[in-house]
Amino acid sequence: MTIERLPLHANGHLISREGEVEVLRLDGREPYVSGAAYSCAVCDRRPILRVTDNSVHVEEPCPYPDGITTTITIDVPSGKLLIADDLRPVFNWDGNAIASYNSILGQAQAVEAMAAVGCAYGWVGNSCPGLYRTGPDSYIIATPRYDDDGNPSLSEDTRLAAICTDLWAYSIADLEHWKSQGGDSLALGWSDTVVDVPPGTYRFIHHSGERSFDSDSEETVTFAHVERITC
Repeated sequence: MTIERLPLHANGHLISREGEVEVLRLDGREPYVSGAAYSCAVCDRRPILRVTDNSVHVEEPCPYPDGITTTITIDVPSGKLLIADDLRPVFNWDGNAIASYNSILGQAQAVEAMAAVGCAYGWVGNSCPGLYRTGPDSYIIATPRYDDDGNPSLSEDTRLAAICTDLWAYSIADLEHWKSQGGDSLALGWSDTVVDVPPGTYRFIHHSGERSFDSDSEETVTFAHVERITC
């Protein structure tokens, strides 16, 4: 038996962050690629691998080589946004109807499923972001970076809400719609915030599924752009 590390030509998939995989060669048997059972972290497919003498190739390309930018809209007729990390069980998705939530595709499908029931949702990791106003009808969900003196890259005057990330996500909905679906205002906690905004339809463009997205950036990390698109 021989064990060697070979370059991986991933064909757009994300199955090895090192760009290499470990290959076990046994006399008279097909080479075995350690970790070959893992699915692509983007598309959730298990790639078919071909081993040559000096490299490993994924045969089928990933359908999302650049990752996924997820765009959804929600209606906010009351002009009151409920900002939280977790609005379950009022809003949720069927985990059996989407790809693995550990994949970018699964997270994008969860975002779309939540939007279908009136909740803007998105993965943000353990980042404790906030909702910041950037214009009369525009906002971002972002985590600022701090300089050596502790000054944030985003003005505190523009922060409308802080988001606790016990769930590693944000959940945002029209307050009255949330109530109509069974939400109880008395159950809201210290980490839930109601923000007054102009009534209308709001578009959320969620970025954490993009392959170029860097949650550990030294600059401001913007998870989503938010904009009122209709009155």
